[in-house]
Amino acid sequence: MLAALGSQNASGAELLPYTVRNDSVPAPLGGLSGDPRRGRDIVLDRRRGNCLICHSAPVAGEPFQGELGPPLAGVGSRLDAGQIRLRLIDQSRISPRTIMPPYYRIEGLRDVDPAYRDRPALDAQEIEDMVAYLRTLTD
Repeated sequence: MLAALGSQNASGAELLPYTVRNDSVPAPLGGLSGDPRRGRDIVLDRRRGNCLICHSAPVAGEPFQGELGPPLAGVGSRLDAGQIRLRLIDQSRISPRTIMPPYYRIEGLRDVDPAYRDRPALDAQEIEDMVAYLRTLTD
């Protein structure tokens, strides 16, 4: 499956286009490079990424980690960067009944907090930073 996507919101701001191939977005959004340190901060941030509400991560001293989603430990060995990227962009493209929120989609969302309407939960750089960090989790 090959699909080129981009989206425009009501204010005219555009999401960067990307191409989905099978279960992957192989190319970084906008050609950006991710920073694993910033990505780690986003993953652990209970307001921005909020990953630990559903996932556990191999981070000592982080309380109240979730068990709904798969553990993040070893995700860098299980999935390549493009596969991680698509799951962050919009997991529902792989698993339509997922409870994981789309972090880089604005169309077709329901019950969105006013602070996030007409913009993605994370921007392209934040997605790439998270991809860079999650790729380091190989054990």
